Amino acid sequence: QVQLVESGGGLVQAGGSLRLSCAVSGRTFSTYALAWSRQAPGKERELIAGISRSGANTYYTDSVKGRFTISRDNAKNTVYLQMNSLKPEDTGVYYCAGQLAYGSTWLPLSVDEYNYWGQGTQVTVSS
Repeated sequence: QVQLVESGGGLVQAGGSLRLSCAVSGRTFSTYALAWSRQAPGKERELIAGISRSGANTYYTDSVKGRFTISRDNAKNTVYLQMNSLKPEDTGVYYCAGQLAYGSTWLPLSVDEYNYWGQGTQVTVSS
């Protein structure tokens, strides 16, 4: 069983930065593709960033490109999301997700392809 625990959310002013962390336990961390998704109030959960098990392949949805950076530290079993230049529309609950990867560069791009999820952390960006 894989367990994911997010931390680092909070309230920040527009233009500010936050770094989210997700600690992963239970299985070999390096065998999982990992991602961050976001659910804004009244909207469906969307995948906003992902990273392959090797770290060589990353994905960003258009709305966060150039502002957010996903990274992973296999020695610490942790995946991060550095969020800069935050906007009010970035407000939502951020979830960490993981999926067993069958290749080092394989990276699912849909929330439906991830089987393991954290409990979420709230990010609120004030204008």
